[in-house]
Amino acid sequence: MAELNSARRPRVHVAVFVCVALVTLVIDRVTKLMALESLSTDSSTPVVPGLLSLRLLHNPGASLGMGSSATWVISLFAMIVGVGLLVAGVITTSTPWALALSLAFSGAVGNLIDRVIYADGFLDGSVVDFLDYGWSVGNVADIWLVVAGVALVALILRSVPFRDTGREDDHAAVRRTTNEHEER
Repeated sequence: MAELNSARRPRVHVAVFVCVALVTLVIDRVTKLMALESLSTDSSTPVVPGLLSLRLLHNPGASLGMGSSATWVISLFAMIVGVGLLVAGVITTSTPWALALSLAFSGAVGNLIDRVIYADGFLDGSVVDFLDYGWSVGNVADIWLVVAGVALVALILRSVPFRDTGREDDHAAVRRTTNEHEER
């Protein structure tokens, strides 16, 4: 029975990763489409005066517009990171890691989708930003990236294992198997 539980557990974490990633990607995409439909690059709509307003911006670069002349490099990097996060999300057996990795994946892929969809040349598209904080303009994918970054640092600082070595009954099953082999 312990082996059956052990075999099922990774699938649960994959399901968590996939479900959270899908939901957060949809939220990011829908908010960007809403921004494109209802906001302007010429004006700003205050939400919380002095803290947050809505203003459409097409950002070819990374955070704070850095790298705007190398958009294709940022896009390739996002592809590599996306694949790495997907692999990590599939192999982890930890729910907190699966959640954090899915948010990071959604943020990276959400902005990558913009770079592909709105490209004129090779991966040179701009990201749709619309959340104006006064010092920076971002989007929901950026929020997922920040939350994921904080969560990943917290998981590392708290020494949360990436791969759960199991519960006590899993350890007992391993000991039983080892003992059976030693007795032969």
